[in-house]
Amino acid sequence: MARLNWGMIGGGEGSQIGPAHRLGAGLDGEFVLAAGALDHNPEAGRAYAQSLGVAADRAYGDWREMLAGEAARDDRVDLVTVATPNATHFEITKSFLEGGFHVLCEKPMTMTVEEGEEIVKITRATGRICAVNYGYTGYSLVRHMRAMVARGDLGAVRVVVAEFSHGHHADAAQADNPRIRWRYDPGQMGASAQFADCGIHALHMASFVTGQEVETLSADFVSTIPSRELEDDAMVNFRMTGGAVGRLWTSAVAVGRMHGLTLQVFGEKGGLRWAQEHPSQLYWTATNGRVQVIERGEADLSPEADRATRVTIGHAEGMPLAFANIYSDLAEAIRAAKDGRDMDPAANLYPRSEDGLRSMAAVHQAVASAKSGGAWVNAVPPFLR
Repeated sequence: MARLNWGMIGGGEGSQIGPAHRLGAGLDGEFVLAAGALDHNPEAGRAYAQSLGVAADRAYGDWREMLAGEAARDDRVDLVTVATPNATHFEITKSFLEGGFHVLCEKPMTMTVEEGEEIVKITRATGRICAVNYGYTGYSLVRHMRAMVARGDLGAVRVVVAEFSHGHHADAAQADNPRIRWRYDPGQMGASAQFADCGIHALHMASFVTGQEVETLSADFVSTIPSRELEDDAMVNFRMTGGAVGRLWTSAVAVGRMHGLTLQVFGEKGGLRWAQEHPSQLYWTATNGRVQVIERGEADLSPEADRATRVTIGHAEGMPLAFANIYSDLAEAIRAAKDGRDMDPAANLYPRSEDGLRSMAAVHQAVASAKSGGAWVNAVPPFLR
């Protein structure tokens, strides 16, 4: 089977996220890195792309050059990953979708709700895929949690508790470090810092696992370091379309927390607990029962979990493999569309543009709620009401 052509914008040498995407996209042999505009410096971007094996005529200086160059080719890229600074996501994603390309955009998909609505409208009008990289939903046991909820193992979901808290920005003496300061600059981050950066991962995972969308929310934001214009700690309470209530804490000043993405789901018949720092174990407790440890890779898991398991039980899996599952989903979606067939249901799990829109609406409504003393607000984007 011929590999699909893949292109990347951003994620150049020294990038934090670029290597994870390249590892994930290349793991299954589904994609080959065929084109790239990898750096804001054109010459550096061209040189680095060629060092990764991209042909010189497809190592582009910027995304506009790449769009024009790929649009003119018969062997144009099948998928474009947008891994550039947040404020550029909308323009690049919109341009490639309108050019007929499938896109995987890093989160946040856009900076405003209106931009998010426009992306959703374009995907619906063009039939192009716009996926959003909520990559942690690629973990095998997160997908098994979703399957357990969907098949009724927990009964009705009552409470969801989500966290994404770390302590890497807790040192006030480092507040003016350019590598940290930009994250609290409204000109670069938009209306929110920590909630828009980390909190929406946890919020999306809550919806992904429960199958319910966030309907209303109440937020409390704080800047614990006074020089910061945007929040470095947030608590968000939310209510979901299926009746579940949610509690979300996200922080950048939680000293001692390294990554801190966790999800707990409590239902009528039992509860689940998963932590991204220990992704191979899922804790399941039936009501009035004992705690059981579900191991990734063991027998009799769901088809979704089996498809997303990459190495044998007892061996660690990590973030690049979770990303690989998102890319595998997208490869299946692209091939199914080319073949005119339905895609494998166990692969039909990649986050859509609608998810990106819902996240952006939640961000802006959380900001409004925090400014109003925690008032409850409607978190559903107007376009999706």
